[in-house]
Amino acid sequence: MLRFDVLGPLRVTRGESELDLGFPQQRALLALLLVHTGRPVRMAEIIDVLWPGQPPASALNVVRRYVGALRRLLEPGLPPRAPGRRLPGHTGGYLLHADTDEVDLLRFRDLAQRGMRAAATARPETAVRHFAAALHLWRGPVATGAPAATREHLHFTAVERELLRTVQMAADAALLCGRPEAVLPTLRRAAALEPLHEPLHARLVLSLAAAGLQAEALAAYDGVRRALAAQLGVPPGPELAAAHARVLRQQVRPAGHRAAPETPPERPRPPQPFVLPAQLPPDLAVFAGRAAELETIDAIAGTAVDAATTGGVPATVLISGMPGIGKSALAVHWAHRAADRFPDGQLHVALRGFDPDRAALEPAGALRQLLAALGVPEQRMPEGVDALAGLYRSLLAGRRMLVLLDDASGAEQLRPLLPASPGCLAVVTSRNALPSLIASGARPLRLDLPSAADARAALALRLGAGRVAAETEAAGEIIARCGRLPLALAAVAARAAGRRDFPLAALAAELAAAQGSLDAFAGAPGTPDVRTAFASSHRSLTPPAAHLFRLLGRHPGPDLTPAAAATLADLPPRTARILLGELSESHLVTEATPGHYLLHELLHAFAAELADEAETVAGPGATPGRTAPPALRSEPRSPHRAR
Repeated sequence: MLRFDVLGPLRVTRGESELDLGFPQQRALLALLLVHTGRPVRMAEIIDVLWPGQPPASALNVVRRYVGALRRLLEPGLPPRAPGRRLPGHTGGYLLHADTDEVDLLRFRDLAQRGMRAAATARPETAVRHFAAALHLWRGPVATGAPAATREHLHFTAVERELLRTVQMAADAALLCGRPEAVLPTLRRAAALEPLHEPLHARLVLSLAAAGLQAEALAAYDGVRRALAAQLGVPPGPELAAAHARVLRQQVRPAGHRAAPETPPERPRPPQPFVLPAQLPPDLAVFAGRAAELETIDAIAGTAVDAATTGGVPATVLISGMPGIGKSALAVHWAHRAADRFPDGQLHVALRGFDPDRAALEPAGALRQLLAALGVPEQRMPEGVDALAGLYRSLLAGRRMLVLLDDASGAEQLRPLLPASPGCLAVVTSRNALPSLIASGARPLRLDLPSAADARAALALRLGAGRVAAETEAAGEIIARCGRLPLALAAVAARAAGRRDFPLAALAAELAAAQGSLDAFAGAPGTPDVRTAFASSHRSLTPPAAHLFRLLGRHPGPDLTPAAAATLADLPPRTARILLGELSESHLVTEATPGHYLLHELLHAFAAELADEAETVAGPGATPGRTAPPALRSEPRSPHRAR
């Protein structure tokens, strides 16, 4: 039986014997096929990985020779030119056949999936067991032994990101069930490999404290704080700072620790009065389309409601997408449609994660709002987030309630606010992808732009169906100039509605004349504004990602690759990929296919405005991509921290 290892040193063993994998590029080819086991790899991708620069004219023949050598290695005695079973040709490329128990990456993914299912169904101890078994297969940097240039390719860095996400999920589950020691060795190793990955280090700090190693936890925080300052010139972000604060305040108790009561316990109090809240904001009268998305939330809600009688778990829906795409409008519209399915009430909190004028709402403040809505007097509210969250969840126990949490900045802001009672549903909106929340069981719903038909229906509701039908071409051009972005359509429709004597063709001509500028989408005072919405997301980025986004305004066209971004910003390819990942998780670019990103035309215009401003400040002769601060040439600050 063959065994293939790629999660560390690249190896193939038959029985007790390790096989000689040949030339470095032959090893690189095998590594590429292994990370795609069971899926065909096109010849163009193989050549791109083996020769990252300019491939030689003989590249096709060289690849065929490597394939022949690998076939004979994997299947001794195979006749010359026979494709064999292991490595047949497939649609202009090659395919490696192997069973799950033969490839460490496939075994890792199988175990990690089991862990995620256990975590999603509130079985953290089982999740820890599966995650620990999966991570035991990780023995070092992916595909060690293949050429360094190959291992920097996105096919391999994607596997590294997969490993790091699993480490974080394992740490979350271990902290939840009080077993931090089960993941500490892997956490320490992962943190050493990623010295600037803040979410990873935040979990290391919390896990060390939960294991009773408070001094080591504080030392770990100090180490990453100094590394961030030295290499990037920035302080720790909110997630890492919050973990440090919890350790300093001794809010992370070692597993099994029970503090002795300082005063005699009070006599039990009668249950708090329960108020029937109905806090949903007004529905949007001009809401149109989103039929598929509404059906998706309906299905998840059905599972949550059924859980009240079947003993399941509460559900969370995460609606995410770019600024102005209509996340809040969808959530509120659905909530009004489904309110009768939650007879114990509907709660709503505006978390202000991207409010341009006010700071994001802290979890304690949000919990106080929720408790007040449930009838708890201010003087009866306890101190501290944990105590507030405990009271809040006690009041929801046995209820069927809908909780709408709008405009979240990060998972840490949300976790204390999520119901724990079967029968409850939390609907969350955020501009960030929040992968750690999804790993904990939240059901993601990523909003794309509405279809042209839905955009036209929304415009007709705002302006009148007759007016839109009378100028169908002008209406189509308005929709196109707005990039089908609902917030931009709303701003333009508001102007048109205020001047019913103006033809839509005049408005379309005005938008055409202003192409490349967001001035045409400015809202009236006190109303949502496209530029302001984009600016709020831009401010939430780490400095290196914000710098790269500004430079995208100089990139021609909407399509972008990590190689193009690296050239544009004068960055190493790996750094460019990480920063594009942050922009993607913030929904300021869209990863349409692996390694290929799209920039919405209005976001492109906004980036160009920022680039113009930066060039004005730097001077007329400055070149933004070549004058990046030194921090941009080092590993970036973690793009995945909660914001």
